[in-house]
Amino acid sequence: MDKVYFDNAATTAVRKEVFTAMTPYFHEIYGNPSSVYGAGQQSKKAVGVAREAVALALDADAEEIFFTGSGTESDNWAIQGAALSAGKKNHIITTNIEHHAVLHTCQFLQKRGYDVTYLPVDEFGMISIDDLKNAIKPETFLISIMFANNEIGTVQPIREIGSVARENGVLFHTDAVQAVGHLPISVKDMGIDMLSLSAHKLNGPKGVGALYIRKGVRIESLLHGGAQERKKRAGTENVPGIVGLGVAIELMCNEMSSEMSKVSKLRDKLIHDILSKIPYSKLNGHPKHRLPGNVNISFRYIEGESIILMLEHAGFLVSSGSACTSGSLDPSHVLLATGLSHMDAHGSLRVTIGKYNTDNDIRLLMEKLPQIVQKLRDISPLYDASMLRVDSL
Repeated sequence: MDKVYFDNAATTAVRKEVFTAMTPYFHEIYGNPSSVYGAGQQSKKAVGVAREAVALALDADAEEIFFTGSGTESDNWAIQGAALSAGKKNHIITTNIEHHAVLHTCQFLQKRGYDVTYLPVDEFGMISIDDLKNAIKPETFLISIMFANNEIGTVQPIREIGSVARENGVLFHTDAVQAVGHLPISVKDMGIDMLSLSAHKLNGPKGVGALYIRKGVRIESLLHGGAQERKKRAGTENVPGIVGLGVAIELMCNEMSSEMSKVSKLRDKLIHDILSKIPYSKLNGHPKHRLPGNVNISFRYIEGESIILMLEHAGFLVSSGSACTSGSLDPSHVLLATGLSHMDAHGSLRVTIGKYNTDNDIRLLMEKLPQIVQKLRDISPLYDASMLRVDSL
């Protein structure tokens, strides 16, 4: 790829070490892990090693880790599985800024008679713990709140949420797809009962994820037809992908401290440069409690899609929101939930910094971005009308 890649929240490049570790399991060690002969047992052992690596990264036990096909599958399994095991309880609490893998699953259950409360967020995308406490009912069986938002980067008060859930005897699931490998996580200390993650957000392969299920939590299986994953998730294991996830998460966690520091500095520099050099720009998400690599800015009077296209032409790959909704003309539900107008939400740009970005990448972006924003404003009737109103005051 000859362009500067700034869309690491959508997906990341597979690390060379990860690719190298995966390769033998495609054409040399390709036995089915369920087979009793040697080649199958080699695959089974490799899956076990990866399971240990994921467990270590989350401060969990290996038997609490179940491999899936994606973060989306993990979210679906956690929520639907908990619902099917909840007996007469039928109430779920989530937020209005969740990933669609959570929102659509909750909406699916609503159509089948379940009651769902969607907590609001403040201007920074943060929930209120008091709102959460007040939303709990005797019928509540699950709280599902994301660890960190994929669009605006806001990190929720996970430990406090876990405490509230535990005090009220309610299961707590968190979609941590954006957080795992980028932020320290201890499912034990944070009171997390279920956690979803995905390999391709942490320089691992696409098509593999995992669900942590705390020992003692009973949820129904989502897939049936085999005894894989201790009879909880049927289907022949994606051994190369699982190996890749294990290596990727181990590398990310070993390097987390230095990478967090490096990426956060690049993030803060870019935010400062944009806000100081481009007028009518606004940071979206929490100014402090945010993912290390997330920069989400609204540029008033222009459309984010136009910025994206012009930046690509200039050699930069960015986005205007989550990858799952980038084809939609509707403004981001996350940005609207924080109180942004439709116009400002449409003018948002998400730059997500990753392992392979450098100071020079930030410098090159800032050489082009102010010019592009001004060029688009020069042809925007909204910008022209606004300037006339300012001049007349």
